[in-house]
Amino acid sequence: MPALSGERGAGVDALTSPFRPRFARLVTIGLAVLVLVSTVAIMLAMSVLSTGDRIGFALVGGLIVWFLWRQASVTARVDDDGLTVRNLVFTRRLEWAEIVSVRFGSGRPWVQLDLSDGDTLAVMGIQRADGAFADAEARRLATLVAMHTATARDD
Repeated sequence: MPALSGERGAGVDALTSPFRPRFARLVTIGLAVLVLVSTVAIMLAMSVLSTGDRIGFALVGGLIVWFLWRQASVTARVDDDGLTVRNLVFTRRLEWAEIVSVRFGSGRPWVQLDLSDGDTLAVMGIQRADGAFADAEARRLATLVAMHTATARDD
């Protein structure tokens, strides 16, 4: 009988928790709040704005907040079958067998996955700006890939 999620050990939960950036997430959430408050303040303070101008301000402010929310919500989620990577624009689902290697060398802003089809995929949920935390998260992802792709033979 498979273990229920409530029966999982703390080590397994820590290993399979989502990958999220820390620094970029804090900065973008703070900026989103600032843009939202500023947009509302400008719209209220400038009584000379027409309805069209107010709609324009609201649309521009809304688009900026949406973009910042997308940046703050980048993540990589782990499950038994694979990894779901949500980057700034696209979300991609990968089976464990599709991931060949995990790279996070110096100069890379994000972890990069080498895939079995020859493609690469950035994982923006692990960002260089997070320093030692990002290095540990890259090692955790590499451990997960190794655990899920291990075979009886090493061909």
